[in-house]
Amino acid sequence: MTLNRRSALTLGMGAAALTASETPALAHAAAGTAAPPPDSATAATPTPTSGVSDSQLARSLPGSFTSDYATVNGLRLHYVAGGQGAPLILLPGWPETWWEYRKVMPALAATHRVIAVDLRGMGGSDKPATGYDKKTLADDIYGLIRALGYDKADVAGHDIGSMVAFSLAANHPQAVRRIAMLDVLHPDPGYYQIPILPAPGAPFYPWWFAFNQVQGLPEQLVVGRARFIVDWMFDHLLVNQNAVTPFDRAVYANAYNTADGIRGGNGWYQTFGQDIADLAAYGKLTVPVLGLVNSLFAPQMQATLPTQADDVRVVEVPDTGHYFVEEQPQAVIDQFRQFFV
Repeated sequence: MTLNRRSALTLGMGAAALTASETPALAHAAAGTAAPPPDSATAATPTPTSGVSDSQLARSLPGSFTSDYATVNGLRLHYVAGGQGAPLILLPGWPETWWEYRKVMPALAATHRVIAVDLRGMGGSDKPATGYDKKTLADDIYGLIRALGYDKADVAGHDIGSMVAFSLAANHPQAVRRIAMLDVLHPDPGYYQIPILPAPGAPFYPWWFAFNQVQGLPEQLVVGRARFIVDWMFDHLLVNQNAVTPFDRAVYANAYNTADGIRGGNGWYQTFGQDIADLAAYGKLTVPVLGLVNSLFAPQMQATLPTQADDVRVVEVPDTGHYFVEEQPQAVIDQFRQFFV
């Protein structure tokens, strides 16, 4: 799907949180612009292509955000947290990391303890051989809620993270107050009907669903070349190309440039069959659910989500593609402030 390009102002994050010790690359990240290539005087400074640490990225956000880890279910999960108040856990999608939420975290941290998590297999989190079904991923987040000392948390997820949020509410409702599902529903039997070839004129063709099912080959093809996939996804699933800068794309590409990073991301897709079987055993969700969705996917979410949960509100986000946390951050902030109260 190629979305129509529309001009829009880039929403920068501001550089107020940066100190003189932060790198030039991070200053550009905070401003929402691409970093220039290093010269001889700064060649040792991390750049988007050599990798910027999660700690540096966390410090680049306005406010006081820190990068940390928790050990749950026998693996180490990475998260970035900041703010005070009731916990709000943010779960990213593919091919992204916790950095997906960089534009909304500072505003949400005014009223919540915001915790953006790298899922099992993602970014700074461990990448074990198994456990990529959404029920196990939900168990990881349940363990994180408990490890951080909370009884309940609000949870929002985009893409793969949305599937995990749904599974968390289905399997651990006692630990979830409300969930927001962004643009993607939990896998269901309809996934088996996705065609291998797009019909002429089809507006949407998720070829990566099939590509990520293949065992072993993606690692061979994509190691060191993840930027090509990252760029394709954003080039075709954004309306405003400036919403995800070259720096941001490099951050994501670095997370998926290794064999383990590719295998971890593919694992979320290779377990769809198990996810579909698990869905059949779930009843309707009892926790309140907010569905945020772009115009293309809105009819599906509006028709399906009310059959899966008792208390549902679906809101269409206009003038955006799939990655609307980055394209329309203010809309996400406004909806979260109304819902997570």
